[in-house]
Amino acid sequence: MPDHNPLLRKLAALSPLSDEDRRHLAQVAAHPVAVPARTDLIREGDTPRGVFLVLEGMACRYKILPDGTRQVLAFLIPGDLCDLDVRLLNAMDHAIGTLSPCCVAHIPTRTVGDLLDGHPGIARAMRLAALVEAATARQWLVNVGRRSCERRLAHILCEMLVRLRSVGLASDVGYDLLLTQVDLADATGMTSVHVNRSLQSLRKRGLIEIRGRRVVIPDLAALEAAADFDSGYLHRATPDPRPDPGLRGTALPDAALRDAVPPEARA
Repeated sequence: MPDHNPLLRKLAALSPLSDEDRRHLAQVAAHPVAVPARTDLIREGDTPRGVFLVLEGMACRYKILPDGTRQVLAFLIPGDLCDLDVRLLNAMDHAIGTLSPCCVAHIPTRTVGDLLDGHPGIARAMRLAALVEAATARQWLVNVGRRSCERRLAHILCEMLVRLRSVGLASDVGYDLLLTQVDLADATGMTSVHVNRSLQSLRKRGLIEIRGRRVVIPDLAALEAAADFDSGYLHRATPDPRPDPGLRGTALPDAALRDAVPPEARA
């Protein structure tokens, strides 16, 4: 499997993979489909029939509150499997939707079981990835509960750098971020106005630069200090030093996730 495949790169950064493991991972990502931005892959209450793998673009886990507001629970980047053990559930307790145009592979339940039961190396890497997701959720809880608005945003920006570098989609100093200010607000428990103010404050302090959709971090140590960020919870190995090719896709204007779902993207 080519080493630029995000699933392989993500799992290999967590645990060693054999050549056979790599061949099997190549097969599960062999038939992706294009999914438009702001599209539900699976809705809350739906019965899951496998797992989605993000190969390009950015998606999220989210919940809609009774008043119509949205809470983003996690950002999903290339290489992320959307809820590895969701096959054990009868119904989804949250929704998964795309934030930008995405390339997604659907992995049937039987294939997921085969990967976990018949390939110990893959199973170990996937279980580690699931533990990292849980650790990330804990950090997001601390973000919303205890960190200031500016610190919350800085923490998210640091986290995305580490995650995107691990799959070859960021350089040492920057990355393309396919998120709107509303997306960031819904993930951090802030308003879009507070997100804008926090971004401007980080820029004025020289901690970040924003060039179109690209986030540039001139002094990573300074941003990490401002964010109270320690990447240990992400359990990543030393990142690939090669320059990033950019995260494929295009950031779109703020909008609610659309109800329409292409038949090929349904769970």
